[in-house]
Amino acid sequence: MSSLPRPALAVIGGSGFYDFFDADATHVEVDTPYGAPSAPIAIGEVDGRLVAFLPRHGKQHEFAPHTLPYQANLWALRSLGVRRVFAPCAVGSLRADWGPGTVAIPDQLVDRTSGRPQTYFDGGGIHVSFADPYCDDLRAAAVRAAGPKAVAERDHAGPSRAPRTDTVTSAGEDLRVEDSGTMVVVQGPRFSTRAESRWFAGQGWDLVNMTGHPEAVLARELEMCYAAVALVTDLDAGLEEGDGVHAVDVFAEFKKNLGPFKELMRRAVSAVDGTETCARCRVHAGVSLPFELP
Repeated sequence: MSSLPRPALAVIGGSGFYDFFDADATHVEVDTPYGAPSAPIAIGEVDGRLVAFLPRHGKQHEFAPHTLPYQANLWALRSLGVRRVFAPCAVGSLRADWGPGTVAIPDQLVDRTSGRPQTYFDGGGIHVSFADPYCDDLRAAAVRAAGPKAVAERDHAGPSRAPRTDTVTSAGEDLRVEDSGTMVVVQGPRFSTRAESRWFAGQGWDLVNMTGHPEAVLARELEMCYAAVALVTDLDAGLEEGDGVHAVDVFAEFKKNLGPFKELMRRAVSAVDGTETCARCRVHAGVSLPFELP
């Protein structure tokens, strides 16, 4: 691996986000102790910076959310030199005012999955800090990528106060960007019932997704900065009448906004200050690990 280019930044593309570079990218097949990742990893340049790209579900969407090789994906990126990861993903909205086409940069995560391998440490008393699951540095870079604006936090304990927003424009399309939010991750592959959706919203959660966990905590265990960037494709079942959420509509909405969403991710990569893991995400300081991180 020493002869390969060493990208410090990576983008893990979600549903419908299967490529990031032009044809001149290098594609690398990586083997890990956890098997192969979802696809060969593409390495290319964004604004002069070397970046790795991995389609989360595979090039042809071969993997469902509950069957993804999460451990292999993060291990493979780290072994190539990656220390900072953006994770664009498709989400349903639990807020009527965050409709399709809205982008949210969540600051909190709730795990409602089951049965997924979610750690590299099955023994040895290794417990990582995960109170704040997303890297502040990468979240700030994504906010800067949307354009100059003051960050307005919402009080999740009381009545919501909508953050100020900006837009990202590409090919005539606009995306509204929200700078916070709580994302609940469900097992999938089915969508939520109306009762589940209303319960999630009643807890004050904003977004629902199927892949954000264990991806975020595995990145933390490997001491990689990680931030989700969520594109709303639908209002979840409990928010509107009708037949509920349908996959064909989700993919169509994501495809419609893919151009400006990719542009936002390119700007976010360019806005990152530094290429090393931040201090908060270095969670193993002073701890003896049972194995060496790749």
